[in-house]
Amino acid sequence: MFRRGSFTIIELLIVIAVIGILVGLALPRFKGLQEEANIAKAKSELRVLQTAVESYYMHNNNTYPTAGATWEDALVNSTPRIISAAINDPFNNTVQYGYDDDGGTPVNYYVLYSVGLTMNGAATVDTNGTVSETNGASCIYTTNGITRDTQP
Repeated sequence: MFRRGSFTIIELLIVIAVIGILVGLALPRFKGLQEEANIAKAKSELRVLQTAVESYYMHNNNTYPTAGATWEDALVNSTPRIISAAINDPFNNTVQYGYDDDGGTPVNYYVLYSVGLTMNGAATVDTNGTVSETNGASCIYTTNGITRDTQP
């Protein structure tokens, strides 16, 4: 009735179940690796943007870009051109990195930040250069002011 060398339905179901279990174990680890990669990418791009902001400062009579929705446009449209296009945050590819200044005249301190793992992190900087994180401590940031060691 059965040919030798063929698999029974039970054997096939067991193989499929084992493969399913292995995939189930691998997916959470893959998600963790993606988060680690996004953190590393955000930190790297924030360093690049910090260099761009400092370059803007040197080429524009020692003034920093003004905080607001178009702060990266100042870097893209400056002469010499500092960056070729605005960079999107890897945690939310439709949103650019955040930028805040101390609101002083002239601006002395700034903070550049990513929304982070929770996708709602933000940071502000005051006229003393102290950075404060809002919406919890989930953002990744760099600043020319005073930092705290609370970043992930």
